[in-house]
Amino acid sequence: MNIAWMAWTPVTAGFFIFIGLMLISMTIWQIISPSIARRGFLPLVTTRGDRLFISLLGSAYIHLAWLGLTELAIWIATMISVLFLVAVMRWG
Repeated sequence: MNIAWMAWTPVTAGFFIFIGLMLISMTIWQIISPSIARRGFLPLVTTRGDRLFISLLGSAYIHLAWLGLTELAIWIATMISVLFLVAVMRWG
């Protein structure tokens, strides 16, 4: 398999490693302590996994909007995404 077209930079590798570690951590957490579906500020009943998926998807949109609408550093969008993830996981 030729994946030479992919720009495997340390940042790209770190991103995928971080996503993999989050998924492994959530799996272990689910095995140890099964989640209970609940309703927060999101307009649907969600589990921890649902909220993780929603926050990852929202973070992708935050970054795309940031890149398309501003000239500012991407790290600001990353910090906003982390705050979004914490809010959705805690109160979503």
